[in-house]
Amino acid sequence: MLLKDLIEKVNIVSACADMDIDVTGISFDSRKTSAGDLFVALRGYESDGHQFIGAAAEKGAVCILCEEAPKESVPYVVVSNTRKALAAASAVWFGNPASKLKVIGVTGTNGKTTVTTLIKQVIEKVSGAKAGLIGTNGNMVADRELQTEHTTPESYDTQELLAMMAQEGCEYAVMEVSSHALHMDRVYGIDFEVGVYTNLSRDHLDFHDSIEEYANAKAKLFTMSRCCAVNIDDENAKIMIGEAAGEVFTYAIYNEAADLIAKSLQLYSDRVDFCALTIGKISRVVLQIPGMISVYNSLSVLSAAIMLGFDMDAVSAALNDCAGVKGRAEVVPTQGDFTVLIDYAHTPDALKNIIITAHGFSKGRVVTLFGCGGDRDSEKRPLMGAIAAKNSDFVIVTSDNPRTEEPGAIINAILRGMEDTETPYKVIENRREAINWALENSLPGDILILAGKGHETYQIFGKEKKHFDEREVVAEYFAGI
Repeated sequence: MLLKDLIEKVNIVSACADMDIDVTGISFDSRKTSAGDLFVALRGYESDGHQFIGAAAEKGAVCILCEEAPKESVPYVVVSNTRKALAAASAVWFGNPASKLKVIGVTGTNGKTTVTTLIKQVIEKVSGAKAGLIGTNGNMVADRELQTEHTTPESYDTQELLAMMAQEGCEYAVMEVSSHALHMDRVYGIDFEVGVYTNLSRDHLDFHDSIEEYANAKAKLFTMSRCCAVNIDDENAKIMIGEAAGEVFTYAIYNEAADLIAKSLQLYSDRVDFCALTIGKISRVVLQIPGMISVYNSLSVLSAAIMLGFDMDAVSAALNDCAGVKGRAEVVPTQGDFTVLIDYAHTPDALKNIIITAHGFSKGRVVTLFGCGGDRDSEKRPLMGAIAAKNSDFVIVTSDNPRTEEPGAIINAILRGMEDTETPYKVIENRREAINWALENSLPGDILILAGKGHETYQIFGKEKKHFDEREVVAEYFAGI
């Protein structure tokens, strides 16, 4: 493809390159650059791609997209924002695949993975159309599963995934859209058919400077969406609605002004059951995932589906047949007379939600085992300690993904939130040992919550990922391994 065609939608500041040069690929990592590539120098939080222009040129890059003229003698195009430039060029490179799909984006602190997974299932059950999925648990092109490193991949990878979906006959693409992705323009230029807002609570404040900045990053999705589904029980909903460029459809449990509202709620140990009301329509919804958060997740799915033009009764019936999501209130098979739940809860609100959910059907104690991630928002650690102690009958504090921090220091920060608690607790730094101790000391009727890892099958120590699947740890305990 000619350079001039590839960057036709890019905001060019200046150029020193032959616009008729043939480009045979796009790269943004000099280690993966090939001869004939257009190399895009991205400014990151750990490194700056401008420092690797020379390495990319040595690999055979024929032109550089950058934000400042390089020192190296190489053809270049200076742009105002290389992240937006990468997104725009990648869309052209892959044939503008988003224009061939109805793209649904879901943002919020909690619920994104469950909501996107359910929307995909509902679309396929109700319409018979193929749908793709981009999210935390992995990416899917129709029924084909692909692994992922980020909730929302870099823009080039996102466009490649959308192209694969379009080529394999998908009519819809459902995406988790993280605040990181919105802030870093990974979804720049995508026109979303529907944008969904679930909720916002404390998270990622190692990346965003404040809750306000975090909320504003989330709100960018609604400047890019034709229709917006917003949970108006959440106090930050007004920010999302204020940024909405298209039609707004609201949902809630408590706010009677919502376009869609849940009534006659029944919460059970294995499901939620409620009536969904909208203008001129009432429909019974049963979702086989417990907890009040599942009511909100169901309303999110219903709202998105209504805005896509689906019949509410058909969507409600489909939700009843939907499977649960790995690592979200997931019941682990055991040989004991107690229940083990695995949940991804790694924020204060999410931890509180899963503990309260467990109390709703516990016949014994609710025991919470959790830790906090290293190199992430440190201020939430004592908050999570306090929440675990206040809402649990017993707490086990352990390690999560310590990354480059000392696990003991993270644990000590958690314990600061538990200083005045009367709730009994135990500290076991090694997570495997902690789980084994918890299993050994569980009592009949207890619910043991393994919080924080969810779908993850690894722990991160330093920069190294080590295999660690809590399901396997539980199975090995009962097998006597």
